[in-house]
Amino acid sequence: MRILIVGGGVLGTMHAWQAVQRGHDVVQIEREAEARGASVRNFGLVWVGGRSSGLELTTALRARRLWEEIGGQVPGVGFRANGSLTVLRTEAERAVALEVVGGAGAADHGFKLLDAVEVLELNPALRGDLLGALWCDRDAAVEPRVAQPALRAALEVTGRYQWLPGREVRELTGSGVVDDRGERHGADLVLLCTGAWLGGLVKELAGAAPVRRVRLQMAQTEPLGERLTTSVADADSFRYYPAYRGSALDGLNAGQPQGPIPAAHKMQLLMVQRLDGSLTIGDTHEYDEPFSFDVTEDPYDHLTEAASALLGRALPRIARRWAGVYAQATDPALIVHRARVAPNAWLVTGPGGRGMTCSPAIAEDTAEELGL
Repeated sequence: MRILIVGGGVLGTMHAWQAVQRGHDVVQIEREAEARGASVRNFGLVWVGGRSSGLELTTALRARRLWEEIGGQVPGVGFRANGSLTVLRTEAERAVALEVVGGAGAADHGFKLLDAVEVLELNPALRGDLLGALWCDRDAAVEPRVAQPALRAALEVTGRYQWLPGREVRELTGSGVVDDRGERHGADLVLLCTGAWLGGLVKELAGAAPVRRVRLQMAQTEPLGERLTTSVADADSFRYYPAYRGSALDGLNAGQPQGPIPAAHKMQLLMVQRLDGSLTIGDTHEYDEPFSFDVTEDPYDHLTEAASALLGRALPRIARRWAGVYAQATDPALIVHRARVAPNAWLVTGPGGRGMTCSPAIAEDTAEELGL
């Protein structure tokens, strides 16, 4: 088959990867010169630990395996199986971790409770005042700013892949699409992987898709000067991921509520070291549109303070700040919104904060469902 993919982000690129691996010819069209949405504005986390048992966890675990396989074939994506530590600083936080490691899904998640000495042995950069950490050996990381170009370069070598940036698809026909230059691109199947861009042709075809948009703020520091051997989260992450729900979390929320700034911005601290030694830190969550057009400083002050407390040293200077918007399916039971919008076209969007983690498995599921 000849498959046309609209969208140059990680979800579209993983669909291209799956299609080419299955012997199809692929054309991928992106309206920007390069992907500039949520696919490059994230942590690069392959985040298994926080996923709810059942479909979400099995999808994340399958995606983690696929990422490792792809990383072996395309070293440029920067895959490393570094795991994660969710750091504990109070007894209420430790109680949540104890309940989690004693739960039925602990083995599947790869959870283990570490004391302060074990944390320092595993990640010597964490020299703050800590009680311990929840270790997840399933988590991993990739490089979000370079993963898509690296994947495309590997696809181009096959001779079955073409990348067409700087074009916006304006019309879907029975035999392909027409772009904003008036050029026609033939295809047997069109996959719309347009992320948070839900207007234009997508809206014409799909109407008001059951997808909401979420805005976040993040930052990247100058190099740390030492190795952060794992990804790191603070215990506010317990409040935002389904794997940690239980009576101990209820106790944490009641007895140790978030401070005013993280509560107002629905924040957690996630911290991932890039291959150049810098740290990606974040993030906030904003759900009500219209979103702000600017970034606010209070969240960055909180992130700097929280990260410094875990490191036991001053955080390196923030070198760049940004905001991003991702699409999230409104049905919490769905990993992604996948729907036929025309006889020859499907819309695949809305993985939420799972986009970088789950995109390889989502693309595999699309291929299986469509019989590719």
